[in-house]
Amino acid sequence: MKISTKGRYALRIMLDLAQNHTGDFIPLRDVAERQDITVKYMEQIISVLSKAGYLKSSRGNGGGYRLARSPKNYRIGDILRTMEGNLAVIACLEDSPNECPRSNDCTTLPFWQGLNRVIEEYIDSMTLEDLMQNAIDRNQGANI
Repeated sequence: MKISTKGRYALRIMLDLAQNHTGDFIPLRDVAERQDITVKYMEQIISVLSKAGYLKSSRGNGGGYRLARSPKNYRIGDILRTMEGNLAVIACLEDSPNECPRSNDCTTLPFWQGLNRVIEEYIDSMTLEDLMQNAIDRNQGANI
């Protein structure tokens, strides 16, 4: 499994919107500037996030984007799966039940299942709020 640029940028965009939340809509160009991502590329990502119901938008003067709900209600795994699709570490774990003709005889399958389970549990245990707190903790540690 390899997370694409779109997946990584989606997480950065969502985190930026969470960290800069004031209740107002945040212009896309402001997020693009802070994250050093082109507005054109961000529009593609924002479209997917909006369709998934993660963002609210407003057009016109004072328009932009904001999170549709609290940062604690966004699991990192959900954001990544929205952008990437299935995050299985190997192709034969993408289907449930496993469709691989070798699954009953595969001696390495339990290893891959375990690795996949650890990754899924980790990304689903983390929220945008956790990432925000990690950033705060890192910044406080730098000031000591």
